[in-house]
Amino acid sequence: MMSNCVHFATFKGSRPISQTPSPLQVPTKPPWRKLLYVKQDYPDNYVDETFLEELQKNANVRQYEYWSVVLESTIISQHISSIVIFVAIFIYLYSGLLSSHALITMGTVGTMIGYGFWDWSNTMLTPDSSYQRRKIFKGAVLFFLTLLGLTPILKTLTEPTSQDTIWALTVILFLANLAFHDYGSGNRRNIKYPGSLSTNAAIFASVVLASRLTTNLHVFGLMSFAVEWFALFPMLRRQVRSISNRGNLALTIILFVTATILFSQISPAVVVIYILGMAFLTFVCPFWLIWIQRYKNEIHGPWDEARPKIQHGRSIEYN
Repeated sequence: MMSNCVHFATFKGSRPISQTPSPLQVPTKPPWRKLLYVKQDYPDNYVDETFLEELQKNANVRQYEYWSVVLESTIISQHISSIVIFVAIFIYLYSGLLSSHALITMGTVGTMIGYGFWDWSNTMLTPDSSYQRRKIFKGAVLFFLTLLGLTPILKTLTEPTSQDTIWALTVILFLANLAFHDYGSGNRRNIKYPGSLSTNAAIFASVVLASRLTTNLHVFGLMSFAVEWFALFPMLRRQVRSISNRGNLALTIILFVTATILFSQISPAVVVIYILGMAFLTFVCPFWLIWIQRYKNEIHGPWDEARPKIQHGRSIEYN
């Protein structure tokens, strides 16, 4: 038993063999690489010290100038003035202050003048447009003949509906037209038809209003003017805007003055609201936009997804 105790004491007192490898035997970690398809000895959310070196702040932020923003806002004020003018035309027609013959004549003459300007400006881009002229003329004649045949149906389409419902529905539809209108400026080679949702809302509002008129000729006059005003006139406005800034500014002033004069005989209170609203939209909102730009903080870095740049005849490059 004594020998066992001595042996145990000797074992406990002995120095254990070290299991720690020497520094030369410690395996080194491979450097981290920004590759998703390679399994590495790093956590998924690991980033190295160079992660924020490519950080960019407000790299694509556009610096606005006040008067250029004011000029850009004219496309919105023009559309608002167009809606106000159309409502004033309906009120004059509904009250008997404007005859249907005069409305049809003004709409036809205005459409011919607008198309003449449109054709002249497009001739500078595509000189050979005789086939296009014939096609447009045939389409216009067919459309107005169809509209003339559908006039009795349009007149009685919402006739049983109450007046209050008609006015409320008209306001909602014109607000939808204003909200969903395509305000993009585009360019001269890419002048497209206005958005279908916005145009359909305006035409439907015109149909609703036309059901309040007394004769089929009044309905035809209002509907033909609505098509010219909400489907064709926005294209002409874009054409003018793409050609000349002065012409665009002159058109904005003409529409504003026309809407003010027409509604001054209907409701002075509405005229005051209209003038104040247009002043706020044209002069205050651009200043507001420029003022809030100082709080814009847009960051870009290596975490952004790659966006391909496709060039015709060349390979795809990634950013």
